[in-house]
Amino acid sequence: MKTFKLENEPKIEPGFKTPDHYFENFSIKMMEHLPVSEPKVISIFQKRKLLVLLSTAAVLIFVLLIPVLSLTESNTKELDTVAIENYITYQSNVNQYDLIIGLETEDIEKINSSIVLEDETIEDHLSTNSNLENLILE
Repeated sequence: MKTFKLENEPKIEPGFKTPDHYFENFSIKMMEHLPVSEPKVISIFQKRKLLVLLSTAAVLIFVLLIPVLSLTESNTKELDTVAIENYITYQSNVNQYDLIIGLETEDIEKINSSIVLEDETIEDHLSTNSNLENLILE
């Protein structure tokens, strides 16, 4: 085999050459070709308009919901006295002692002071009622 003599034989020259100082000036040239971007300017008045619009919408929704909420609350709080009396009358497990336990002393005094019975009405009731023993025991 022959020995290679690389230094003596003609060399093939590459097809591309870079200009002198190409990579040193590359970043500067690249920045010159790029467009200068200006920051976006956001107007304060656009944010105010949005804030005013959202606050107006919130107030409008709140105003529209007030009557709806007040009607539902008033319907649940009002009870018909006839319905209460019927409930107490037809419930077998409720007696007068259970009702008295639920009342406060001020309520009992108001009931006693508001009931005015004459002797004649008491006598008529006792004479017509045949369950005198039950009334005495109660």
